[in-house]
Amino acid sequence: MAPEEDAGTELLLQSFERRFLAARALRSFPWQSLEAKLRDSSDSELLRDILQKTVKHPVCVKHPPSVKYARCFLSELIKKPSGGSVTLSESTAIISHGTTGLVTWDAALYLAEWAIENPAAFTDRTVLELGSGAGLTGLAICKMCRPRAYIFSDCHSRVLEQLRGNVLLNGLSLEADITANLDSPRVTVAQLDWDVTTVHQLSAFQPDVVIAADVLYCPEAIMSLVGVLRRLAACREHQRAPEVYVAFTVRNPDTCQLFTTELGRAGITWEAEPRHDQKLFPYEEHLEMAILNLTM
Repeated sequence: MAPEEDAGTELLLQSFERRFLAARALRSFPWQSLEAKLRDSSDSELLRDILQKTVKHPVCVKHPPSVKYARCFLSELIKKPSGGSVTLSESTAIISHGTTGLVTWDAALYLAEWAIENPAAFTDRTVLELGSGAGLTGLAICKMCRPRAYIFSDCHSRVLEQLRGNVLLNGLSLEADITANLDSPRVTVAQLDWDVTTVHQLSAFQPDVVIAADVLYCPEAIMSLVGVLRRLAACREHQRAPEVYVAFTVRNPDTCQLFTTELGRAGITWEAEPRHDQKLFPYEEHLEMAILNLTM
């Protein structure tokens, strides 16, 4: 990077830092300058530097800003690689149209944080997300971790409709779009019913990484999830099995125990990822959350 570009980047970072620490109105931040730099460089490192200067700043870690302010700032920041001011469409009801997938659950935020701190797990790789819901985790990964391809999936028609809308709202193109930005990941929204999908259907995805968040809400969902994981392993019989990360909120220890027991019966080993150090997204502090790294 040329010296004048270094100086310009440092001034931009200082501007974000000062405004965030002073809790200035979001409209006062130099968003247009940020968008111009991102268009010129497509450098997700700049976004991570801004996170370090704002929500991960030592002052903010010790004395956090309001949850509302932090969430609005992060929502604005995560849109910027593609430019434009958009929103994540989701339902205000926990259960709507017979599904829980129209809202963003806490473990999805937790997994998005972990991904942003561990981008190498996704960079230049094909990622399949099971039970994408409103799509926040996948949008964060697409924006911040530069995957080669990303497959959002769910089974409910209303969730899939909302997912497609959120992908387009965030400046990403669906795979069939011939005008798609070649610097962005190939994005697909797929209907995937864990109980009926076949090995042949799953083999078309060829994922390097599989993720899921807050999908362990009942015994039936756990059995279905373990079943689809077994089929994913089978469809890569002569290749390395995908890495799998499952994030969840520990609401009922018996449910978590059932999940690990069923993993053992399926021959899937697991280990818990260490808790990441700093919180980027607002969720309830008292919640116990975990991410399991599964080996199939």
